[in-house]
Amino acid sequence: MTRERVLTLLRRFGPLALIVVLFVAAFASGLADHISLEELRARGAALQAFAHEKPLLCVAIYLAIYVSSVAISLPGALILSLTGGFLFGPIGGGFAAVTGATGGSTITYLVFRTAFGDMLRKKPTAFLAKVEAGFKGDAFNYLLTLRLIPAFPLLVVNVAAGVMNIRARTFILASVLGMIPSSFVYAGIGAGLGHIFAKGGPVTLETLFSPRIYLPIIGMGVLAFLPPLWRHWRKGRGTALLDEK
Repeated sequence: MTRERVLTLLRRFGPLALIVVLFVAAFASGLADHISLEELRARGAALQAFAHEKPLLCVAIYLAIYVSSVAISLPGALILSLTGGFLFGPIGGGFAAVTGATGGSTITYLVFRTAFGDMLRKKPTAFLAKVEAGFKGDAFNYLLTLRLIPAFPLLVVNVAAGVMNIRARTFILASVLGMIPSSFVYAGIGAGLGHIFAKGGPVTLETLFSPRIYLPIIGMGVLAFLPPLWRHWRKGRGTALLDEK
């Protein structure tokens, strides 16, 4: 294998290998276990004091943790969004959560686009080529819909967009807009965690969320998906009319 070939493989798959190594290291070291509501409860007072004394440094550390966690696909983005509201309030926490989630998602997207983005162009199967064409046909609305509905994990959406080689500008814009509603909802809930912690007793994600929180967010995702569905229906109807003639 030539030196140029080795360098090409390193550029293509090196970032992905690094993410895998960091992911394994985070779990092996127990670092991933610290992203939890119980950890936030235990260290909440100290964290809020630090955020009050050194807000800019606290925001920088928070963003670094959020971006890194999402980039290496650690579970806990929801916990981190709640933490943003707990530390910085519903507005500041919402903006911080959107920034962190978008930054980490963009890194994952770029890594997978670098590793696999050329696959469809060099060795396209009929099925993958059709999926890519359909996805790219209205990539912004598809991505916006996936971001608006919390049921779709960040990792799955990030990897799919990277493999499908979606344009970076489209990915970032749809991600920011799509994650704003849920991020601010989560930050708003996080802002009230102090009162919940003070009452004592177990605190779980199930006790914090209810259908009245999730349903409006899912509804926004459905609304975002209506325009591409309408265009698809109109296009199909137009094709059918031409065939009749």
